[in-house]
Amino acid sequence: MTAAADVTHTPDARPPRANDLDALLGRLRDAAKKDGAPSYEARVKDLDKLDKAIRGRKAAIADAIARDFGTRSKHETLFGEVFGVLSLIHYTKGHLRDWMDPEDRETSLVFLPSTSQVVVQPLGVVGIIAPWNYPVRLALAPLVAALAAGNRVMIKPSELVPGTSALLRDLISETFPADQVAVVVGGADVGEAFAKLPFDHLFFTGSTRVGKMVMRAASENLVPVTLELGGKSPAIVGPDFDPKTAAARIMAGKTYNAGQTCIAPDFVMVPAASRDAFVEGCRAAVAKMYPTLLKNPDYTSIVNDRHYARLRAYVDDAKAAGAEVIEINPSREALDAGGAGDRKIAPTLVLGATDKLQCMQEEIFGPVLPILTYTTLDEALAYVNDHPRPLALYYFSHNREGIDRVLSETTSGGVSVNETMLHIAQDDLPFGGVGPSGMGHYHARDGFDAFSKKKAVFRQSRINTTGLLRPPYGKMADRVIAMLLGR
Repeated sequence: MTAAADVTHTPDARPPRANDLDALLGRLRDAAKKDGAPSYEARVKDLDKLDKAIRGRKAAIADAIARDFGTRSKHETLFGEVFGVLSLIHYTKGHLRDWMDPEDRETSLVFLPSTSQVVVQPLGVVGIIAPWNYPVRLALAPLVAALAAGNRVMIKPSELVPGTSALLRDLISETFPADQVAVVVGGADVGEAFAKLPFDHLFFTGSTRVGKMVMRAASENLVPVTLELGGKSPAIVGPDFDPKTAAARIMAGKTYNAGQTCIAPDFVMVPAASRDAFVEGCRAAVAKMYPTLLKNPDYTSIVNDRHYARLRAYVDDAKAAGAEVIEINPSREALDAGGAGDRKIAPTLVLGATDKLQCMQEEIFGPVLPILTYTTLDEALAYVNDHPRPLALYYFSHNREGIDRVLSETTSGGVSVNETMLHIAQDDLPFGGVGPSGMGHYHARDGFDAFSKKKAVFRQSRINTTGLLRPPYGKMADRVIAMLLGR
């Protein structure tokens, strides 16, 4: 936890109290009431300002996240965080006018020639609680959607990445007026107070455990929520797919950000006959991507000591339970946690994993990969369906029938076929979980809709017959009802 906290524009202030947060929310709400819904041109201008601010700080963003993690791949930050948000801004600007236009809907035959439309308008003030694992992308991507929808926004970044949170505070304060977008920096107590605010919508990204608490807090004010959570996302290797190719792609997803990704493959199911070849493929893939680990700037550290200890405990538990544990450390380096830069865990395979292991009971969120075997696709699908619905699912196969079965017989937030994680990079696809892995969606149109009110509008025409269905009822009303009911 951080000892200090502040509201944007006041970096030396004491930690905000609940009254401070209420006052800040009130200022944003008053500004929204005063100015009304921003025009299309104003929204595009806001997105352009955000784009410029991100581009101008891309190096600072990479440096800040690297300092917070100890080691964080510059390329993964620039691609996964900076480019990801810039791409979303570009896509949103290209479609925003169409999203804002009223949508004509059918009017019941009885009420013609009246008309029906859906008109979208901003909700008001949106709250965003961002996590530590992708601290820039997961704060600014929902901001893009909220601004596109015409809202004012308050952001609470994670206290686990204080340097990046301070950078976000400064980026926002130098880009937007204080009564349009505000950043609140602080510890878990500030986050708890933030979640209790009467926003018009609350967006949270984080663990399922904390997501339950956020939803409970929001319910006190009947605040609608979007919860982007996580869970144990499975990867299934089909019997027809080359296990070594699958291993290379799965390990690329598992080691990206050292597995600290909500849609990282959490465990793998491979045909029993392919297990050894898959393991060899994992060894080869890691050796090619990361010939060294300890001082390799491409291989990301675990974010802090607590998460490092948690992951080590998963590995120790698996060893104690008799599972075969394979640590893939190509240069055989000593990876003891001697400092932030050394807080690295080698990609680790757990063979013979069962549901009794800690690593099969909790989302791993690190470079530890349990490997399970199956004999038939029915068996693999049954295992997935007997567990909570995941945020992502990955299936590797060229067999159309098998792919269709997996897509139709499982439920997950999203799917990548013959790849991992890349569905999140498609700007026009909705992103969101289901059940324990989350609720609601965002990205592009889905994000715009999440932060908009779809208002039903019925326009009565000058000439209409609704008077026939108003008291005093008589024979004409009887004839109309008989006609409507078909007798």
